[in-house]
Parts: sequence; structure tokens; C-alpha cells
Amino acid sequence: MITGLPNNSGWHVNHKRAERTWRREGLKVPQKQSKTGRLWLNDGSCVRLRPEGSNHDWSYDLFQDRTHGGRIFRTLNIIDEFTKEALVIRVKRRLNSTVVADALTDLFILRGPPEYIRSDNGAEFIAKKVRAWIGAVGANPAFIVPGLPWENGYCESYNARFRGQLLNGEGFTTLREAQILIERWRRHYNTVRPHSALGYRPPAPKSIVPIDQSPTMH
Repeated sequence: MITGLPNNSGWHVNHKRAERTWRREGLKVPQKQSKTGRLWLNDGSCVRLRPEGSNHDWSYDLFQDRTHGGRIFRTLNIIDEFTKEALVIRVKRRLNSTVVADALTDLFILRGPPEYIRSDNGAEFIAKKVRAWIGAVGANPAFIVPGLPWENGYCESYNARFRGQLLNGEGFTTLREAQILIERWRRHYNTVRPHSALGYRPPAPKSIVPIDQSPTMH
């Protein structure tokens, strides 16, 4: 990822050189993760819903942190599993089924409904109001098996980066400060941060429209 940042900015850097520089500066090099097996049913079939394109499969989950003084706030994280884009992070002291439905409504208006929406079995996600709204717009809920968070692996991976790259290093004084800094991080995550699954490109890089510099006819 670190190698991808300068490369995306026009600097051609070899990943080995980047790693040597990283080690020389005393920075931590993450250890390689061990491979994880697939989830199989008793009949030998594999349970896996894979995204087939943009807006095919969304995932959403709730996350929790605290502002200065110990007060809890929660975030509703919604991602597109195929593009890896963080569609929204809704930050509030309390999150219920109404907030979930409102956040989904905003995205449905902006992007249209996906084919599937994956989530766990929390009360906010299985509430009749949320399920009815998802079905009314033509999407299909895809609930994971209780106690198996790895079935929501895309969102779990995103949550780990959200925690490690932002929440662990930021102390939020107020809820409003948390909302502003989290939204700033979401935009950076989408437009700047390289993703290995995307060839070390960001999910939604900024588009620059050049000014027409063609000579003016007099």
C-alpha cells in the first residue's frame, strides 16, 4: 500500500526499495497473515456470496468508539464489496433501525438499490422496518450465520482498517469532531488510499477535468 501511494502520484518506486526504506526508518512491517479456509456446509457445499460488479453486493455493520470523557458513539459503515468503496459512515450516539433505514434510503436515491445487502443479525438489521424497505426497493437481504463474523469478511476487513488507521490514533473531543474527521478519512480512503485488491489503486479516485486550452477564434 505504501508503495502504491508514490506510484499513484507519478513516482516510480520498487516495492523492495520501499520496504528497505520502511525498515531503515524503524517503522513496523506487518507480518504476513495465514490463509483462511472457506466456510463449508455439512453436505460439502460452500457458502459464499461473491460480488459480481459495482452495486451488486453491499455490506454494512455497526462499530463503536468513545469521545473524550468516555461517552460512547457508534458508526454505521456501509461498503460496496466489489469496488471496496466506503459508501457512507453514519456517526451518532445511538443507532437504531430508523437510522439504518434512513442511511440506506439516501444511498438508494443516489446509487439505486444493490442486488444484495449483507449484514449480521443485529436488531438494527433484522427489524421489520429495515427488511420491508430493503424488499420494497427490490434488494435482497443476506444475513450471515449468527456467531460467524467472517461470513461478512469484506466489512470485517474494512472495520479493521477503520480502527487501525483512524480510531486508534485519534482522540475525539466531541461527537461533531468525530463526524468531521471520520468523514474526512472516508473520503481519503475512497480517493487516495491504494487497495491491493484493486491493483493498488483507490476505489474512487478524484477525476480532474482539464480546462479547454484550445485557441480562441477571433
